[in-house]
Amino acid sequence: MAEFPLVLPEFPQPASRPSALSALPSQPSNLHIRAASDTEAVMQWLEEYRASPQTLRSYRREAERLLLWLHAQKMVLADMNREVLSHFEGFLSDPQPRSQWVGPSRPRPHSEWRPFRGSLGAASRRQSLVILQGLFSWLVEAGWLAHNPFRLMRDKARRLNNQAPGIERYLERELWQWLWQWLNEPLLEQATPRERYQQARRVFLFGFAYLLAPRISEMANARMQDFQRTEGRWWWHVVGKGAKTARIPVPDDMLYFLKHWRAALGLAPFPEHDDDTPLLRALDGRREVGENQLYRVIRATFQQAAQALEDVEGERRHIEALRRATPHWLRHTAITHQAQSGVELRYLAESARHSRLDTTARYLHTEDEEWHRQLTSHTLSHQ
Repeated sequence: MAEFPLVLPEFPQPASRPSALSALPSQPSNLHIRAASDTEAVMQWLEEYRASPQTLRSYRREAERLLLWLHAQKMVLADMNREVLSHFEGFLSDPQPRSQWVGPSRPRPHSEWRPFRGSLGAASRRQSLVILQGLFSWLVEAGWLAHNPFRLMRDKARRLNNQAPGIERYLERELWQWLWQWLNEPLLEQATPRERYQQARRVFLFGFAYLLAPRISEMANARMQDFQRTEGRWWWHVVGKGAKTARIPVPDDMLYFLKHWRAALGLAPFPEHDDDTPLLRALDGRREVGENQLYRVIRATFQQAAQALEDVEGERRHIEALRRATPHWLRHTAITHQAQSGVELRYLAESARHSRLDTTARYLHTEDEEWHRQLTSHTLSHQ
């Protein structure tokens, strides 16, 4: 489990603090796991999610933040009570001192790595607490802790309800159409081969994200052979969240962009069934692109688009949406626009690879539109 270290020595820690990796003074009674420290106990909890890399990364991040914060307070998990939990919740909304806790994205071994990119919004804080509630429940069952402080939350059901009423983090169709047109603007004649390659990759990346709604991890891990033809129809084969395999219908537009992307790579129009090379590639046209790099490419594109829209005096709300947008907005945008185009809920859920229909239903805005339309008939006369 050393490949998932929770506390790295590069993270700045005053010498007076006890090591978060050190063993506890005494082990809890009735212990059902083999662990000698909080870190080892948490690592065993994380082991339960090894088959789902995306979930594992998310859970690891939240557990790590908690352990580091407790470490800074010279506490351990057993010290967590309702009051301490309240202090931690406040810390998530404003990590202080910021120089110690907040910083730009960096690899963990980097001296400037920090646990936060900024203060967490309400939805992110709720997600963190939901994850940690599960951690504490597991540790109580494992006999590592005697008490779960989340059980004392008076308004627990409301505060830990992680089902948002609807999906709002997506690009409205008008904004998406502008963005797509901007992405496809012809380059100047003097553009370098590198610039042309970068544009081809960016167009394919955003087209792939919009047409097939992949998660960023699925884009990073996609291989050429994942596109397969069966009985005259093309399908995209993907291993998604929870290691679940699925196949998604490939529309004609996706085939068009796949052919153009492969042409930019100097390849034949369609991949062979045993072509295990990366779908998305680095600037050398061969190496795969990792999730972090992919995230930065997409975020940088959104920021550049926001500036371009501001330069032509576009709508302020659209500019702000682009500035806030993250790669996951592309998936939300794709699913939302599929729903608006009339794709049935059952097929929408299959394409999104949701295990529950009510998760997919959050992308449906048709009832809101009809409600708004009907309410406009309720008017007041005015001069």
